[in-house]
Amino acid sequence: MKKYLLIFLIAGLYTNVWSFDFTKVDNLILNGIKNRYFPGAALIVGSKTDIIYEKYYGGLTYDENSEGVTENTIYDLASVTKVIATTSAIMKLYESGLLDLDTKVSYYFPEFTVSGKESITIRNLLLHNSGFKAWVPFYQTCTSQADVVNTIFSMRLEYETGTRFVYSDLNFITLGLIVEKVSGNSLSEYCRKEIFYPLRLESTFFSPDEKVLSQVAPTEYDANWRKRQLKGEVHDEAAAMLNGISGNAGLFSNARDLNRFMRMLLNNGKYYNPYSRGLKEESLFKEETINLFLNRPPADVYTSTRALGWDTKQEPVGKFRSQCGEMISENCFGHTGYTGTSVWCDRDREIIIVFLTNRVYPVRGNDGIKEVRPELHNLIIKTLTNK
Repeated sequence: MKKYLLIFLIAGLYTNVWSFDFTKVDNLILNGIKNRYFPGAALIVGSKTDIIYEKYYGGLTYDENSEGVTENTIYDLASVTKVIATTSAIMKLYESGLLDLDTKVSYYFPEFTVSGKESITIRNLLLHNSGFKAWVPFYQTCTSQADVVNTIFSMRLEYETGTRFVYSDLNFITLGLIVEKVSGNSLSEYCRKEIFYPLRLESTFFSPDEKVLSQVAPTEYDANWRKRQLKGEVHDEAAAMLNGISGNAGLFSNARDLNRFMRMLLNNGKYYNPYSRGLKEESLFKEETINLFLNRPPADVYTSTRALGWDTKQEPVGKFRSQCGEMISENCFGHTGYTGTSVWCDRDREIIIVFLTNRVYPVRGNDGIKEVRPELHNLIIKTLTNK
């Protein structure tokens, strides 16, 4: 009798034993597809130990014969790259004693000192208060990777370092270069060895190869520059100029991998290695490193929701609500991506929300997801807290 009871209990661990009703969440996402805000979506709601809810919606495109989104669907993460890859790489190098957050960028690249950039530190880049302008259309003026780097190094600042928050891809392109300089590896290879492989993130990589191309959700038909449909090729133009491997964008992944990564952070850097004997608990980061990077620093001369690399509970931007919603706790962290991707974690409630879409298919001029995403986070938290 005890034997059968044990089998029943074990079976329960691998089925949906949660009693929450996610019907409103499903309907919200399905309405988003109906309104053509995105052709499909992947959603995982997780905890510190388990997946609470996992569902896949719609297709890779709007075509009737499109392949459906599944657990294997891989998305262009766009700016979610900044936290999953680049910030994590900086965390590893920091924890290894190979760099200090207050080291000036000019220590690694002496040519960076021109045009008033001599005081910029790694911390400034992570906090987006370096003085860089928000965006540069490199593809219009540059012809190579070296051109992009030289343009950044010679660029004049828009404002005095440390006095404002301006979200800028240039900060993270520079951080990616620093990772490569310090580690002696490409950003892609360093992240693969130090982050993705230990966590067994087998569908997370830069520059997807032909073997997985059928699983990749397409993004935009680039009529402006590349003149082709983008699929398995980074959507972001700056990252494309950098051969698809950049600190600001270029990473591809699926929902299960991202949930595993976020669970590791929620567990203060600890994770279980499924390939080790006895399901051994291991650690990717120290708890103090996690807290240093995930906690918003005290406000000084300006206010910002930014932690080191990560964002925290956001303020509304223009006509759009906070993308993490209003119900998420103040003790949260996350990031969004231009292509329609996001990862958020409510640390107080121990809730992880991974929501992936390719909202830029077939063109980028579609902001419907900015209406769906905050409501999605609110509905999920209401569902789990019965509020």
